[in-house]
Amino acid sequence: MKQTARSAVVIGSGFGGLSLAIRLQAAGIATTLLEKRDKPGGRAYVYEDQGFVFDAGPTVITDPSALVELWAAAGRRMEDYVTLLPVSPFYRLCWEDGYVFDYANDQAELDRQIALKNPKDVEGYRRFLAYSRAVFEEGYLKLGTVPFLHFRDMMRAGPQLAKLQAWRSVYAKVAEFIEDEQLRQAFSFHSLLVGGNPFATSSIYALIHALEREWGVWFPKGGTGALVRGMVKLFEDIGGRIELNAEAGQIEMEDGRASAVVAKDGRRFVADLVVSNADIVHTYDKLLGHVSRGAEEAKRLKRKRFSMSLFVIYFGLSKAQPQLQHHTVLFGQRYRALIDEIFKAKTLAGDFSLYLHSPCATDPSLAPEGAGSFYVLSPVPHLGNAPLDWSVEGPRYRDRIFDYLEQRYMPNLKRDLVTSRIFTPDDFQSELNSHHGSAFSLDPVLTQSAWFRTHNQDRQIRNLFFVGAGTHPGAGVPGVVGSAKATAGLILGEAA
Repeated sequence: MKQTARSAVVIGSGFGGLSLAIRLQAAGIATTLLEKRDKPGGRAYVYEDQGFVFDAGPTVITDPSALVELWAAAGRRMEDYVTLLPVSPFYRLCWEDGYVFDYANDQAELDRQIALKNPKDVEGYRRFLAYSRAVFEEGYLKLGTVPFLHFRDMMRAGPQLAKLQAWRSVYAKVAEFIEDEQLRQAFSFHSLLVGGNPFATSSIYALIHALEREWGVWFPKGGTGALVRGMVKLFEDIGGRIELNAEAGQIEMEDGRASAVVAKDGRRFVADLVVSNADIVHTYDKLLGHVSRGAEEAKRLKRKRFSMSLFVIYFGLSKAQPQLQHHTVLFGQRYRALIDEIFKAKTLAGDFSLYLHSPCATDPSLAPEGAGSFYVLSPVPHLGNAPLDWSVEGPRYRDRIFDYLEQRYMPNLKRDLVTSRIFTPDDFQSELNSHHGSAFSLDPVLTQSAWFRTHNQDRQIRNLFFVGAGTHPGAGVPGVVGSAKATAGLILGEAA
């Protein structure tokens, strides 16, 4: 591919698509990036209203080294484009009984908090951290940017994955080391950040804990959207071209190869290779459904398990809420039973667990002076499990969440409310073309990870590649940036 590819089209400008487009353009392949919406970023879209700035999606940056490396691949320095601010504590975790745990990158402080809860779990946590670091070494550092195109690749990784008991769930491994139930929740919820059920997701995803302890948790100055803008500027500075309001309608085929991408407005983008950062089912079903490979692969993928969806409220208040940390996780009365309903139920649970984002705790510029910009999200079933009418359920659910937040965490929320908007599973499906409105693509269980996930290169259409949450290694900012490195390696002849 390295010798013949002179041009590329990348469909979708999420973090994965942007990262790959930068790598290809930096390698001398003339790259055009197509974006359906009026702004780049994909899930990392930005809403602005009455002086409030709302990052639509990812708010946690956990591997800045991967971004530094991306800029270096283009011969530039990240600090010339974006500033990352440290977040501490990483998360504040709150339960309804009043218990609060500040998860920080400070071993002494963690030991102190754990000892207050259950002294025996201090040593247990140390052993869990050692396990997490072992899976981080194997699952992230060694395999996170290696494409799994052949089953033998999986077999080579097999012995080490078996040694680490990858078939066990994240929660099961945490529970092996830690006795206290609330501390078990504190150290197992991370898989939800990439769309995984802690009781079903492979324990390999316990690596997220070590990832955060290794590099910290960061937030871009100006919001996640500022990181997107920095990446777009980098791409354009090195000669890349981005087309907004350019929704892909079809991938044209010629002699068994992808030959062009035709936008829904009729524009045709010819290229030597095509990369999709769009939803994997959407790519095969809608963009390639006119050929047998697309129809067959779409049919196969639709039988897979998909991650949950999300219900998100973006809201601005006239007064700040200084008692809040940047990232707060609000656990409801139930944990296992609620998560089971989120992943399997046909209805919306009567209770919820929430993630509350308060970026002004780190960067007050995201709201008018003295005010606060927030979003709160609740994991909910995807539309394939619970085909709810969100035009009816959405406003009701918003009001329930606002009542809950005002009662427990955010005094006078409704009195001080200036603006709000919601984003539902329907919006994930219509705006982001996500199958079933899933927020994170394929459910990251072991049988849908690595070789079992959609490959970074199609096995029949050899100049069609994938990047993003649906391919290896999976969702999350480090995951999709890693997928770009893996896919770029295949295209540029740097990977087996």
